[in-house]
Amino acid sequence: MSRLFPACLLAALLPATILPASAAAPAAPRRPNVLFIAIDDQNDWLGHLGGHPLAQTPHLDRLAARGTSMLNAHCNAPLCNPSRTSLMLGLRPTTTGIYGLAPWFRTLPEWKDRVTLPQHFAAHGYRTLSAGKIFHGGAGAPGGGGKAKGKAPAPADAPREFHVTGPNPGVGVRPEKKLIPPAPMGNHPLMDWGVFPHRDEDKGDYQVASWAIEQLRQAPRDQPFFLAAGFFLPHVPSYATQQWFDLYPDDDTVLPKILEDDRADTPRFSWYLHWNLPEPRLKWVRENQQWRNLVRSYLACTSFVDAQIGRVLTALQEQGLAENTIVVVWGDHGWHLGEKGITGKNTLWDNGTRVPLIFAGPGVSPGGRSRQPAELMDIYPTLVELCGLTPRSDLEGLSLVPQLRDAARPRERPAITSHNQGNHGVRSERWRYIRYADGSEELYDHDADPREWTNLIGRPEHAAVVAAHRRWLPRIDLPPAAGSASRVLTYDPRTDEAVWEGKPVRRGDAIPD
Repeated sequence: MSRLFPACLLAALLPATILPASAAAPAAPRRPNVLFIAIDDQNDWLGHLGGHPLAQTPHLDRLAARGTSMLNAHCNAPLCNPSRTSLMLGLRPTTTGIYGLAPWFRTLPEWKDRVTLPQHFAAHGYRTLSAGKIFHGGAGAPGGGGKAKGKAPAPADAPREFHVTGPNPGVGVRPEKKLIPPAPMGNHPLMDWGVFPHRDEDKGDYQVASWAIEQLRQAPRDQPFFLAAGFFLPHVPSYATQQWFDLYPDDDTVLPKILEDDRADTPRFSWYLHWNLPEPRLKWVRENQQWRNLVRSYLACTSFVDAQIGRVLTALQEQGLAENTIVVVWGDHGWHLGEKGITGKNTLWDNGTRVPLIFAGPGVSPGGRSRQPAELMDIYPTLVELCGLTPRSDLEGLSLVPQLRDAARPRERPAITSHNQGNHGVRSERWRYIRYADGSEELYDHDADPREWTNLIGRPEHAAVVAAHRRWLPRIDLPPAAGSASRVLTYDPRTDEAVWEGKPVRRGDAIPD
């Protein structure tokens, strides 16, 4: 164990029922390292995923060719905190009740001592390190070195999440004033994007990559490491220098294809998931000539982050570590850029849930492209199996190792995304089924309609498909946990009333543009 985090201290912090005493002894031969890379708000606009025809992400595309890409991977919650909490705990949001930007899970008595993914690796002799956005709010949580604005502090006796933490997440250098016009919903300070003169070296993500590179250079050869690097962009504010903007045309060919009035056949309740959010509607970005600027900013920032990941992967190779390191790259949820008439996250459609998920390294077949449904929650058991750690019986995800060895291997369970109690998306290889808290539903056939333009619910010929997907709705579906705040929606079926942050929203209410 690292002298910064002795094994005896770790044993005192983690439950003995989960961490047997024998687990702390290093295995022989040495287990593989793990390079754990997260990208914030990254949808499927990567070259090898085909989400946008102009996306330029050469480093991630090469990594996918070296390993296996899960082409049908989805988040378990379409918002940062619940998505990352679900991944790191190996539990569904419906099991923890964490649906919003708060609470921090260590403040909840039932999860205060939960063994997270990096802690399980630490208990097996790994040196764990983290920088940037891994947990929501910081590299190591609020309690492990990161400061989360507006979050309750972790309990004083909460275990540390990582041995070593580096720079916290952030956009870095900013313009002197916002680049876009005042936006609706309070003109949120994060709602900004565009190009302005600055140095790439002054961006937060460049500094996270530089820190990760330095850790690789200093990595001891007699102890495996779990190194996490979380990149902030393309999360708003999405700023990039001109060289990244120049990768994309300054004309409307860059815009995603949309169907006008695409929401006409969706339930009214689907709008409630976007009630009073800071992300502007498509209507606003069009009226203010910001749609093309937003799309180019998102793509430019995606290419910038790809380059930072490329720097880290190059260092991994130069240090002679690539052959014995499992690399996993994931995005925490999707992001709309005009599709369904909105921008931003918080949806149960493919644009809001589909994410990159790439594995490469020992035990992973090269050139694999699996179309089987996968969940971010599956990362925990997958890494445990790939690295030969003691299995966990309390994880709700399933290992992806069968698909990482044979991309065509069938996977019977679909991917499930939940956003607030009662709202769930079920994604199989061909179909997307959605059920909202008021009982309204949607169904899309991705073979015929990959953009989800036609809601098929109610058509008799699809009744069996709907029934087959309904059976996967979560059996545990808890209400919001104590301390929940921001973007948490509740619904009372007795009054047919939804409540958003204490404000009732009813069927007759006008939906803001």
